[in-house]
This record gives sequence, C-alpha cells and structure tokens, in this order.
Amino acid sequence: MRDLKAPTIEKHLRDVDIPFISTKHSHQGHFVPSIVRKYASPKRIAQTFLKVGDRLFGSIIEMLKSYRNVKNNQYLGNKIIDKETLTQFEEYAKSLGIDKIGYTKVNPDYIFKDRKILFENAIVLVMEMKRDKIDQAPSLETNKEIFRTYHELGKVVNKLASLLIELGFNAQAGPALGGDINYVMTACDANLGMIGNHGLLITEEFGPSLRLAALYTDIDNLPFTSNKDHEWILGYCKKCKMCVNKCPAGAIYNSPKDVEIGGKRNIDYKKCAVPFSNDYGCTLCVKHCAFYTGSYKQIKNSIV
Repeated sequence: MRDLKAPTIEKHLRDVDIPFISTKHSHQGHFVPSIVRKYASPKRIAQTFLKVGDRLFGSIIEMLKSYRNVKNNQYLGNKIIDKETLTQFEEYAKSLGIDKIGYTKVNPDYIFKDRKILFENAIVLVMEMKRDKIDQAPSLETNKEIFRTYHELGKVVNKLASLLIELGFNAQAGPALGGDINYVMTACDANLGMIGNHGLLITEEFGPSLRLAALYTDIDNLPFTSNKDHEWILGYCKKCKMCVNKCPAGAIYNSPKDVEIGGKRNIDYKKCAVPFSNDYGCTLCVKHCAFYTGSYKQIKNSIV
C-alpha cells in the first residue's frame, strides 16, 4: 500500500523565505496517518476513522493551516520581544491548554530528511495526555485521548503563531501530528525533560504522558538555556527496562542503537506500528513507564 505523504511547506515558500534544511545526519520522519494506513488491518482502519476520524482529519486540517499561514509573515525586522509581552504570550498559551513551554535553537540534524523550517529558534510546547485516559491503555478512550492532544495542539500552535505575527514578529507553526523536526530531542535541548529508553520525552510533571509541538521564530532574545537538569534519567533507563519488557511487539531496543548516518534509535518503528495501528494506539510504554507510575522526585532521590 502506498504511503500517505505528509504536507510540506515547500509550495508555500516565497522568495523572501530562506528556510533551514535537513543535513546528511537527519533521519526520516514518520506521518501518523500513513503509519495507520500501512500497518492497520482493514477492519481497524474502518474502526479508527469511525471513532477518532474527526480528530484525525481535524489534525490534518490544522497541519495544512500551519504551512499555508507562513505567507502572513511580514519580515518587519522585529527580533526582540520584551519580558511583559513574552509573559503574556506564555499565559495565553497556558490558557489554551499548554502545560509546559521551553526555548531552544533547532539543531539542524533534528530537521527530518527532505523537510524545511523557516526559523531556527524554537518555542517547544507540551500538552499532557490525561492520566484517567492513559490508565485505560490500550482502549478506545486512550486512542481518543491520543488524537485529542494531536488535534488540540495543532489548533493551539496555529493560534500562537498567528498571535506572534499579529504582534509584528515572524513565526511558523510546527504541526503536532507530523512535524518537520524531532520534537523529543528538541524538547531535551529546551530542558523540558529527557528522552527515555522508549524514545519518548520524560518530564518531571507528566512522565511520558504528553504530546509535543513547536513554534519556529526569528525572535533572538528568547530565554534559551544550556541546562541539562534531566540527563540523570538516561542512567536510570539503562537499568529499568520496564518499557522494554512491557512492549507487546518487542519494538523497544534494550539499549539505543547507533544509526549509520549519526545519532541513535530507540525503537523499531515498524514493529511499534503494528500494535499502535491495531490496538487503540497501544501506549503501554507510557502506561508502564516508571516515571508515569511513580514519582520523578522519589526516583531521582533514590539514585542521586
């Protein structure tokens, strides 16, 4: 079955736009609808679109808006944001359902192969997947929550990009459903958490029960940080292996594997795609993660 292709920014670029591109070390990105179509049974495809199709299609619509709306950037030269405006921006984001915000420059190696972004500064957005839904994994309620966060994040990131543009800045919304960069690694650079053995971002507040999106902008004075407060998680994950043992497809590597083009890979996505596509989004690696079932602080205190 032929893959569904994720929309790109390409046809919306103007002469004034000078995008940042992927590198020889960039990895291939994956588009959730394409994964579901390729790996789900015909029966499950029908059930998926019946139960969560509205949120899935809504996410795709928001994704299309993200690229289409880059034409609204006016390039007025405003690259400095005052503290009060940034605080108001953050408060507005949180009023829309964003739970955590981080700032970093995008590592070009994290731009997926053959993808482009307009600006190198990233505002990384975290939205929690609600515990009462994830506790039921794998289930229809869990699947609805997965696609709720994809859809809601897609709407929010577009609203925030529009706000920055209205304020005279430049911005591009990074879609939640199939972004152009590795959000997890970028979120690590923004000190929002650390990648776990399962390849997901682990945060202090939500463990790995979350979804990510990003805004790209050329605002230069965002509160970037070089702190790596969560790196200790890597050592814990090497010993824990709970997600490895609980994965029904055996998709999570016992230790991250080196990739020929550079970097590491935590999972065999083809193996992961089968339960994800056929068993309500699976999510057992989230449900059984020690940082979801336990306390971040207690785990840290037990080993540090």
